[in-house]
Amino acid sequence: MAIIIDGKKVRDENLAVMKQEVAELNAQGIYPCLCVIIVGSDPASRVYVNNKKKACENIGIISREYAMPEETTTAQLLDLIDTLNADESVSGILCQMPVPKHIDSKAVLERISPAKDVDCFHPFNVGKLVHGENIMRPCTPAGMETLLDYMGVEIEGKTCVIIGRSEIVGKPMSLLMTNRNATVTLCHSKTKNLKEVTSKADILVASVGKPAFVTGDMVKEGAIVLDVGINRDENGKICGDCVFDECAAKASMITPVPGGVGPMTITMLMRNTITAEKARKNIPLNEK
Repeated sequence: MAIIIDGKKVRDENLAVMKQEVAELNAQGIYPCLCVIIVGSDPASRVYVNNKKKACENIGIISREYAMPEETTTAQLLDLIDTLNADESVSGILCQMPVPKHIDSKAVLERISPAKDVDCFHPFNVGKLVHGENIMRPCTPAGMETLLDYMGVEIEGKTCVIIGRSEIVGKPMSLLMTNRNATVTLCHSKTKNLKEVTSKADILVASVGKPAFVTGDMVKEGAIVLDVGINRDENGKICGDCVFDECAAKASMITPVPGGVGPMTITMLMRNTITAEKARKNIPLNEK
């Protein structure tokens, strides 16, 4: 049976370190500040924003929320971002997605200053990631990388297969693993013989958004399985992309859902906010 990777434990240990780090910055008169913009009243977005505010409060980061009505225009949103870009007290800016359909989300993401782009969605920061020159990392992939490091996994030389090529998880995870000298295969809906590909993975990342998509016969004996999916099964219970019991029977390590990768995403957002502030103030960065 696989070792269960406890994302909550890793989160708590990382946040404790960051809390001390923020206190040390405060003692120097430096106050990291995260600004979160939410447009409309999407219930899931409200939960995510509240969780981000709570994480900020827990470690001492200043949190500012900008709640804008559903009818907000793209121009109005861009004006707010321009104001926050110019505000020297702001370390990081995040616009909670999705925004209402009439708003140009691409324009919004590209308007946030790369130096304050704590989600790492700006094309400039994606380019830095491609070149391995990034100081901030996309939050969910960074959370998985942190879990692997915490568990003592040697990434270099491993075969890493990622199912799902989203801009938020799959593609940036492929870059992080490539930069760590893994051999990476990025699978998607057009991949042929998927089971044959996944069964060769030393590290298997499931990021499809479909419950019970990854079954035990897709997992190599002794593989490390990272399940990014957040779904609901036929009974309304939260589940991942993997059939947990089947995959755990084959894997050496596996993340549960909930309690695996999920807790790490906001943790890495906190890390990026501190990193952004340090970089703006020319303070040496901690080793990740």
